[in-house]
Amino acid sequence: MIIADVTFYPIGKGVSAGDIIRGAVNVLCSNAIGCYPNSMATVLEAQSIDEIFSSIKKAEQYIIDSGFQRVETIIKIDHRTDKENSVVHKLQRIGTDTHVKEQ
Repeated sequence: MIIADVTFYPIGKGVSAGDIIRGAVNVLCSNAIGCYPNSMATVLEAQSIDEIFSSIKKAEQYIIDSGFQRVETIIKIDHRTDKENSVVHKLQRIGTDTHVKEQ
């Protein structure tokens, strides 16, 4: 499993982008991948890096189609090949798994 953290910064249409970010998160979460929104970013979980990038591309396009002329996207990827990797497993390791429901 590949885990990615993605943050969007829409630029060029006012100072508040909360509604657009909500829509972009909905686009991310509508794909057949694990999606864990939080207050600062959205964590994605998928079997392939192509699934991750495809979801991010769709969410970016949603932001652009909403009238923003620019979007900065920050992506961090945790691609482990030595053992199974998951958001729930990582949270269990630090003792905060009670805050997240497994998908």
